[in-house]
This record gives sequence, structure tokens and C-alpha cells, in this order.
Amino acid sequence: MKKVKTEMSDELRPEYKRSDFGKIVRGKYADRVIEATNIILLEPDIAQAFPNDAAVNKALRYLLDVAKTSTRLINHSEEIV
Repeated sequence: MKKVKTEMSDELRPEYKRSDFGKIVRGKYADRVIEATNIILLEPDIAQAFPNDAAVNKALRYLLDVAKTSTRLINHSEEIV
């Protein structure tokens, strides 16, 4: 059985006109989305070292702890001298 071709119908109600809606802008909110997004892309070699996001977060938290500890050690030794 053949499909019967239907005519393209305008989906707008008769009381609406396209000119009432203003100019269409593609990607109107793209800048807002980019600013609100917190996505970080890892280089492929780094991404291979971490199986998932939890492993990346764990490594970064460890690095922050080491940095804080070493900063305290340096500041503490300066006070002694």
C-alpha cells in the first residue's frame, strides 16, 4: 500500500502571523550556556590515566592537600628564622 502524500500545512493558527514573532536568531543563548557550563576537557594522554571523574577529583584533591601542606611548611620555617 502506498503512502498518501499530505500537503505541507502551516502549523500556526490562522490568527498568528510569522511577522508577529520578530527575527529568528540561531544560537541566541549560546554564550549564556558556555558561561554557565563547567566542563573541562582533558588531553587524551591525561584522560587515559584516569578511569572516571571520581579518580580525577581524588587526584586533584590530593594535589591540593600537598600544596597546602607544603605552603604551611614553607611559611612555618620562615617564622622560625
